Amino acid sequence: MKPTLVLVGRPNVGKSTLFNRLTKTRDALVHDLPGLTRDRHYGHGRSGSKPFLVVDTGGFEPVVETGILAAMAKQTMQAVAEGDVVVFLVDGRAGVTPQDLIIAEKLRRSGRPVFLAVNKTEGMNRSVVSAEFFELGLGEPVSISSAHGEGVRDLVDLALESFEVEPEDGADADHPKIAIIGRPNVGKSTLVNTFVGEERVIAFDQPGTTRDSIYVDFERNGKPYTLIDTAGVRRKGRVTEVVEKFSVIKTLQAIEDANVVILVLDAQQEISDQDAHLAGFVLEAGRALVVAVNKWDGMDNYSREQIKQELTRRLEFLSFARFHFISALKGDGVGGLIKSVDEAYAAAMAKLPTPRLTRVLQDAVSQQQPGRSGLFRPKPKYAHQGGSNPPVIIIHGNHLEGITDSYKRYLENTFRTVFNLQGTPLRVDFKSGHNPFEARNPNPLTPRQIRTAERDARRRNKTFKK
Repeated sequence: MKPTLVLVGRPNVGKSTLFNRLTKTRDALVHDLPGLTRDRHYGHGRSGSKPFLVVDTGGFEPVVETGILAAMAKQTMQAVAEGDVVVFLVDGRAGVTPQDLIIAEKLRRSGRPVFLAVNKTEGMNRSVVSAEFFELGLGEPVSISSAHGEGVRDLVDLALESFEVEPEDGADADHPKIAIIGRPNVGKSTLVNTFVGEERVIAFDQPGTTRDSIYVDFERNGKPYTLIDTAGVRRKGRVTEVVEKFSVIKTLQAIEDANVVILVLDAQQEISDQDAHLAGFVLEAGRALVVAVNKWDGMDNYSREQIKQELTRRLEFLSFARFHFISALKGDGVGGLIKSVDEAYAAAMAKLPTPRLTRVLQDAVSQQQPGRSGLFRPKPKYAHQGGSNPPVIIIHGNHLEGITDSYKRYLENTFRTVFNLQGTPLRVDFKSGHNPFEARNPNPLTPRQIRTAERDARRRNKTFKK
């Protein structure tokens, strides 16, 4: 399971800047994740060969006892309790503040490994700046600059030093691990009990019953499975209750640890932003997915049709996944659900032979060539598999940086159809070969000649379309 690195500190010390650098994004990977304050985000990071989850928390105001700041402080301490490593950011230009001393004391009591990062030290004598922060009693400070990236790699390597490298392709999995996720009270624990055939986990008609991820081994038709029952992820609001009733980090870690995810929706409630956000995180994590629309038995025909239209509209980006309409309580449709899990698992772990991948690629290109990009037309030549869980296909050729998104989707759909990759995301990457004669051209084109060639190419494309 990927370790979780939690960023903690006073407001405006550079936590979000560091988060963006670690995740190589401009914002959180999942924006406004349900049940969180607006300042708390989750994302993927990587240090060398070590992937990890990173959590950006809101500004920590531990001295405030009421209002939204107090709720945010509770959220931060909850993240600390659930994380594996804490990075405490302080402002090197402001020096040690009374609030830093209070935060340091709380972090020492948390029992979590804490690494002290002195931020905003660019252009300063780092050893002199850092010396003051030994007062916090958290070991040797590490001087960094979140904005410029200075010292960030050293900090992360130090924080993750005790963690082993996470397998990338799920090759160590000898049977499917199935994470069951969704909002509170949609029937996740009931579905687990139906799979297992006994009341293995508490199923109660009250949101937030499950507070941690629970791993349950079972067999069905002689095949072993591991179910991961996760806490429900709520919408924003009533933050103080949310802190006590669910663990978002555990849910996201369960998604990372799984091979297949079952997203449980409630047919008697509208499809919400929370549902779409959770599905988006599964997609970003590259996990195979099956969607279970629960409590279907209590719906009339008109309501069922409305829900199906809503699913098509709100979850259009999950076209690769199977949708099942079930009753977890009565067991209706659960057999078909497990068949789709097997199908998605097989697709996620599929081995794709290089010769066949290349033939499929060449057939696809012969039927529809990529459009010209500037002076050249991209020329895909051969393909091979670059990983599994999810399947990754790497295409080599010339000028592939000119491949459009629409043509990439065309290739993805072709591979998915030919290899029957139902239920799993599919990633297609392009690698262009180096032209050894590129630097030897004795007569490079002038800007005017380049504009003329591009204009002629556009005219040819218009004529071809007609």
